[in-house]
Amino acid sequence: MSVKRCGWCSDDPLYIAYHDQEWGKAVHHEQHLFEMLCLEGQQAGLSWITVLKKRECYRQHFFQYPIAQIAQFSDAELQLKVQDAGLIRHIGKLTAIRDNAVAWLNMQAQGHDMVTWLWDFVGQQIQINHVPDYRQAPSQTEVSQRLSKALKKQGFKFVGPTTMYAFMQAVGMVDDHEDDCDFKKNQ
Repeated sequence: MSVKRCGWCSDDPLYIAYHDQEWGKAVHHEQHLFEMLCLEGQQAGLSWITVLKKRECYRQHFFQYPIAQIAQFSDAELQLKVQDAGLIRHIGKLTAIRDNAVAWLNMQAQGHDMVTWLWDFVGQQIQINHVPDYRQAPSQTEVSQRLSKALKKQGFKFVGPTTMYAFMQAVGMVDDHEDDCDFKKNQ
């Protein structure tokens, strides 16, 4: 029996594993939410498969560390990291990971539980959308625009509304699996 997946999912084993095991599944783990927020920003101007192929290198350089430690990376450390071809070699994007860690910690210092704060944008519930074909899924929504604006106000970088909608899809705040995809929730 063949498995029906969303049309955007290629036959690349990495993409299949991401689609089947991760995309659209609700994430409530702080470190993973932070990682995905930053990785979606790394994608800007690139394909998601490019980021997926470099993900383990990002984990080695950044996401194996607590957010508080990422916030302390120096400019010199980031300059060294940009030399690694296993990362997207864009100093602005790599610096954004550190800056986002600082912004994350600042929000926590203001009393925000970041998991709750992020999920409040969707009322703490997965938003399940009717998607007949992946090309009909929105690239951004009013909610992703509000999330983007709120994050930018707090000092986050590479968090535009399209990027934030991709983040919301990735961490399961939104279920945009195609209607005939075997991984659609509440079929």
